[in-house]
Amino acid sequence: MTYRATLAAVIALATAPAAWAANSAPQPAPIVDTIPDSRDIAFPGTIKLDVDASDTARGIFRVHETIPVTAGPLVLLYPEWLPGDHAPEGTIDKLAGLTITAGGKSIPWVRDHVDVSAFHLVVPPGVASIDISFQFLSATAEAQGRVVMTPDLLNLEWNSVILYPAGYFARRIMVDAGATYPAGWTSATALRTTAVATGAIQYPTVDLDTLVDSPVYAGRYARIEQLSPDVTLNLFADRPSQLVATPEEIAAHRNLVVQANKLYGAQHYDHYNFLLAISDRLGGVGLEHHRSSEDGVAGDYFMKWSDTVGEHDLLPHEYTHSWNGKFRRPADLWTPEFRTPMRNSLLWVYEGQTQFWGNILAERSGLVDHDDAMGALAEVAARYSTLPGRKWRPLVDTTNEEIVSQRRPVGWASWQRTEDYYSEGQLIWLEVDAIIREQSHGRKSMDDFAKAFFGIRDRDWGELTYTFDDVSKTLNGVVPYDWAGFLHARVDAVAPVAPLGGIERGGYRLAFTDTPTHYWKAGEGEKKIVDLTYSLGMVVDKDAVLGKVEWDGPAFKAGLTVGTTIVAVDGDAYSDDRLKEAVTSAKGTTTPIRLLVKSNDAFRDVVVDWTGGLRYPRLERTGKGPSTLDALYAAH
Repeated sequence: MTYRATLAAVIALATAPAAWAANSAPQPAPIVDTIPDSRDIAFPGTIKLDVDASDTARGIFRVHETIPVTAGPLVLLYPEWLPGDHAPEGTIDKLAGLTITAGGKSIPWVRDHVDVSAFHLVVPPGVASIDISFQFLSATAEAQGRVVMTPDLLNLEWNSVILYPAGYFARRIMVDAGATYPAGWTSATALRTTAVATGAIQYPTVDLDTLVDSPVYAGRYARIEQLSPDVTLNLFADRPSQLVATPEEIAAHRNLVVQANKLYGAQHYDHYNFLLAISDRLGGVGLEHHRSSEDGVAGDYFMKWSDTVGEHDLLPHEYTHSWNGKFRRPADLWTPEFRTPMRNSLLWVYEGQTQFWGNILAERSGLVDHDDAMGALAEVAARYSTLPGRKWRPLVDTTNEEIVSQRRPVGWASWQRTEDYYSEGQLIWLEVDAIIREQSHGRKSMDDFAKAFFGIRDRDWGELTYTFDDVSKTLNGVVPYDWAGFLHARVDAVAPVAPLGGIERGGYRLAFTDTPTHYWKAGEGEKKIVDLTYSLGMVVDKDAVLGKVEWDGPAFKAGLTVGTTIVAVDGDAYSDDRLKEAVTSAKGTTTPIRLLVKSNDAFRDVVVDWTGGLRYPRLERTGKGPSTLDALYAAH
């Protein structure tokens, strides 16, 4: 281009209409939801579902479905919003190899552009059923998600291996399910088998809601213990030695059923199956169902019974959910299928009161002793009495946490806050118990609330929903009080001061000493950590890496962050004992603790200004009279 032509082009641009010179500003393309709303009507026909779960070497579930259909548009859904997860945690990323056919001819499908768990297709005229095949690819390493299949164990969650038609409540879709497991394996589920062939089991026809609520554990090594005529403890392990338990340990699990039935006064199952994986290979889990629970503990659960005390409240917690969470469920959390978003505003009841009763039932049953129960409670009290995040974030907002973070690790948990509705909720219900006892002059307690709220409609295992007002009304039926005002103040308001009233009114106080409780030491051993939360404000893992740093604590002020490696302490190579010795030596002096640390490839010296020594929480008795907190935890 010549200079004259270039100059002409520049002049033309400069004199162009003003509209041409403005930036482009599009309008959004409309989002049209073409997925049918669910209706409370019966799906015409029964889905046939077959799952081949025999490829344990590669962790692959192979799925085949036959679904009755009529000609025209059809939307198939993969479960996304899962009960018990309180969040859209469906494993759609693990679905692969999807093919849909009818009469041997392929039917094209298109994934919805907005809801990636939905698939659109058009059923050709004259087709009465379609065949669906796909694989569910279990994680083979923790980085891929939870491992649900190993060469010796598997956890079949039906929501991972089914597509279902949109437009119907899950309870109105019937499913005829079967599964094939490795030969010689034992399996357990709340479903009762109708036929058994070599390696294959056919289950009774149930609605989709019940099917998803009835997962399966299967394994090479298993032990079955009947805890009561209605309740079974199904144990699965990586190896036979992990299944060895003393008669006293089994008796404590049996007593859990006794104590729960005394507490609630009614059952909300026709039979119940604890599905307990004792494994260091299968992904850990604690997930409630109406007639069962998926539970996972470390491989030394029975082998080192005293040292695994931190896991002994898992079964009491999940068992309590049969009453609280499954039978009684928050109205805004209940959904008709697995696509409707859940609203978690009452998780401080659903999970908080389950945490409360789970810990109490752990002691009442003998799964933990009183010292360990108080040790566990001391940790909760210490956590919330020092939690800086309470200064800005109310408890009710943490009920959104599973949706917000989906349990991804956070860097500053003490400031950001996590799922605090569990254990802070526990403290609130402890305080409620103390108030009930005071207002009733010792004649009533939270046990009376449990019977009134959960112990109704014996053997009903449907869902009875509730609201905040229902909770307040039931409490007022136990003892009149401004329960609505009390609960709103504890749950909805920013509250820098922890709700320790239940502990203090119950005859105890939170204290810190330089000697850890047995419960604390057991927790450090199980997690392979050094927990200096209440001294240096940090937790060190087995590789000398900081796994937690408390916001505004001494380590924080020294510039330390999660992921930093400690190389040396006061000039000596790092060891757990050396670090604790340095904390002890600095107590009462003006000498700070010096650390050599490594972040990525950079080394630096840091000074941690802490001279308060080692600090571990425990509960100490106050006064000499009877303790209502002891009375609450005592067996009935």
